[in-house]
Amino acid sequence: MFTLHAHSTYSLLEGTIQLEELVAFAKKSGSRFVALTDTNGMYGLIQFFKIAREHNIKPVLGAYIDDPKEKNLYAIFLAKNNEGYTQLCKLITARKLKEDFSIIDIFNTPLPDLFIITSSIKLLRQIKIDLALRQNLFVELILTDKQKKKTRELYEYAKGNHLKIVATHPAYFVNRDDFILHKVVTAIRLNTTLENLSDSDIVDEEFYLKPSNEFKNEWKGLPEAVWNAEMLAQSCNVDLDIGKYKFPLYPLPTGETAFSFLWKIAFNGLQERYKPITEQAIKRLQYELEVIDEMGFADYFLIVWDIICEAKRRGMMHIGRGSAANSLVSYCLGFTEIDPIQHNLYFERFLNRGRLSPPDVDLDFSWKERDEIIKYVYERYGYDKVAMISTTVTFRARSAFREVAKVFGISENEINKFSKFIPWTSAKNLPDISDKFPETKSLDFKYEPWQTIVRVAAKLSGFPRHLSIHPSGIIITQKPITNYVALEFAKNKGLGLIITQPDMYSTEEMGLIKIDLLSQRSLGVLKDTMIKINQRSLNISI
Repeated sequence: MFTLHAHSTYSLLEGTIQLEELVAFAKKSGSRFVALTDTNGMYGLIQFFKIAREHNIKPVLGAYIDDPKEKNLYAIFLAKNNEGYTQLCKLITARKLKEDFSIIDIFNTPLPDLFIITSSIKLLRQIKIDLALRQNLFVELILTDKQKKKTRELYEYAKGNHLKIVATHPAYFVNRDDFILHKVVTAIRLNTTLENLSDSDIVDEEFYLKPSNEFKNEWKGLPEAVWNAEMLAQSCNVDLDIGKYKFPLYPLPTGETAFSFLWKIAFNGLQERYKPITEQAIKRLQYELEVIDEMGFADYFLIVWDIICEAKRRGMMHIGRGSAANSLVSYCLGFTEIDPIQHNLYFERFLNRGRLSPPDVDLDFSWKERDEIIKYVYERYGYDKVAMISTTVTFRARSAFREVAKVFGISENEINKFSKFIPWTSAKNLPDISDKFPETKSLDFKYEPWQTIVRVAAKLSGFPRHLSIHPSGIIITQKPITNYVALEFAKNKGLGLIITQPDMYSTEEMGLIKIDLLSQRSLGVLKDTMIKINQRSLNISI
């Protein structure tokens, strides 16, 4: 066990450790456990869980939560079990969404499924430590030159108040040499230059990943603190049920199952679409419905049908597209307008018994009306069970170059002279970009500070820059979303849009079901045109 406090790139411009690097380091150093505790976020926990399990490393899932209004109030929360993971999701969501959030208030309710670690004496003095909390609370001790005085004070406080101690080593970057990278991403986050960074803005330069044997050797004089660290890691056992789908439920009429109701509306649709109904159509519909039932997708189809019905009721232009057009069920429920029998379209391209992922129906709406239908989904299925999916915007060559140059104090005009020639490529290509792309032959990065800027910018390749909103993805859950993932406001908080902290790939790993409600400008133009034609026809007839 080498750390209980690692910050990854997913902490969004704070930590600089890639998840793969964290797990690989744990494996190389002989550690059986590795913990991830990003600040006020769970952005990378699902991917971290998956990667760690793939490498036979036990993942410890947690988060570092601070108080938004008071300095020096913070704690690390580690999930003991699945209930603790859910509690963690709810705590992070509250930290991100509630204006009156206070970390002190967290301790007013029992937290039996979370371990709590803190080096904040200010916090320890303000919370009421009852017997239940005492069992899960640990005073964090950090052993670096800059931390020795504080650690001694914390140790004496813990012993004087009969609190347990635990040794940790916070890690924000991989190697000691990567301290400059931490300073750069911190300056980018704070929108300032390296010169203007204060000591309070950056972490201790000793906060790099430390091998397990080196960590234990430093604490040999206080084995209790190391033993507690290992005990915590061994006691944290979360299973995220990766790959197990968690389908939302359609509110069914009394006496109906999802499949029986889907069967009825599908055959009603068949009667409307085919006059007369052929034996081929009946057999095809029966087959498709059997596959849908076997795979447990009936509720999904009912929810999509429900959205379509509401769109029709409101007179909205809409159309389904993609492989859903290969399905007769989709045609009968009104998702699509293409007759799959007439055009000899294969259902198996859309859905088959060998497919592991859920069906994917893309629904297009007018760009003027999509927000209205999204609002309906929230109201119909519950604001606590619906959310837009986030996307993680990462650094590419041009953005990495521009941001690093800015923190080095280079003027905008000077940056533009170079950046306008940089193609849309990976940032890792920057050091030898003039050899790889003809349009960059004139770029000369051989001299300082450009050489350093380019070298540092290349290290930002793939780093998360900020969260954005998925253009169409919306998830609906059976239980509150915070049972599975944490939420936060979209980048423009004023819009009030709430998004998942994990992106589309992580929410899919968690088995959350996505429905794509797309915005199509041409449908809006088509509707406007039809309205104008009808108005003109009415005027002529009058």
